[in-house]
Amino acid sequence: RAMAAAGGAGSGARRLPPHSPPGLMLQTVEMHAGGEPLRVIPRLEAAEEAAAKGLSLLSLRREVAATQDHVRRALMHEPRGHAGMYGAVVVRSGPAAAGAHLAALFLHGAGYSTMCGHAVLALGRFALDYGLVPAPSCPETAVCLHCPCGPVTAFVPWDGRRSGNPVRFHSVPAFAAATDLAIDVPGYGEVIVDIGYGGTFYAFLSAEQLGLDVCSSKTKDLVSAASAVTEAVKKQFKLHHPESEDLAFLYGTILTDGKDAFSEQPTTNICVFADEQVDRSPTGSGVTARIALQYHKGLIQLNQTRTFRSSTTGSFFTGKAVK
Repeated sequence: RAMAAAGGAGSGARRLPPHSPPGLMLQTVEMHAGGEPLRVIPRLEAAEEAAAKGLSLLSLRREVAATQDHVRRALMHEPRGHAGMYGAVVVRSGPAAAGAHLAALFLHGAGYSTMCGHAVLALGRFALDYGLVPAPSCPETAVCLHCPCGPVTAFVPWDGRRSGNPVRFHSVPAFAAATDLAIDVPGYGEVIVDIGYGGTFYAFLSAEQLGLDVCSSKTKDLVSAASAVTEAVKKQFKLHHPESEDLAFLYGTILTDGKDAFSEQPTTNICVFADEQVDRSPTGSGVTARIALQYHKGLIQLNQTRTFRSSTTGSFFTGKAVK
């Protein structure tokens, strides 16, 4: 505005951006969980209009990817975003959000996920603080969310005025897709991986198999190795999801410290997903998938809480198999 005033009020006056008033303008809410960012888009008109036409959330995910990908690129990439940016488009119309307080489409640097645990934690608080839950209850409110992988319930502390921590959530049914799978990884040789589903699929293995230490190796070395594993698994193992083939893709690889048996001590991991993007949190959907694998292998029992640590930020998530 100062520039416009300095230019005078005549025909030669310069207008500050945005130069096109009819152009797309978006409000965002900036959040994070465990250090992993979440850029919330409370309303994207094109997504609401498509949802109102009766699209399911998975179909809406395809539609937005096909017609609104410029929005994802503008918000996730430089200069507004960065290499680690993550986002969520809130949807409240049509079958996509029916029976829930909100639905969400998850965005990242390379595309669109089907589940995001850290985003669910943040969106639970967003829903309360932005009045999307008509009658929140003290001391904790259940927030129903629809994710592309299915319905999820977040439980959010509420003091009568605003939300608080810690937030927890019940995820979609998780399962072990494959265990002790031999994969040949170019540059690293044969490794043994497990594949688990926690709303999306991940490959899991100890960093030690790749000659690395998840706690002390350089992040760039862990990223390169994890990405090589992801590409090798994609070529050598075909995923299947019992409900929708839209969910049958490998999202990334999680390297661990190998401490899978139950312990009161934290176990550390790093998640590398999409186009070599690193999760700064322990990864909510990844923790869910890892718990499913540990339970499947008899390494933990129901209601045994484990603590998971991010190797990049040191933040913690806890999780357990409840049924």
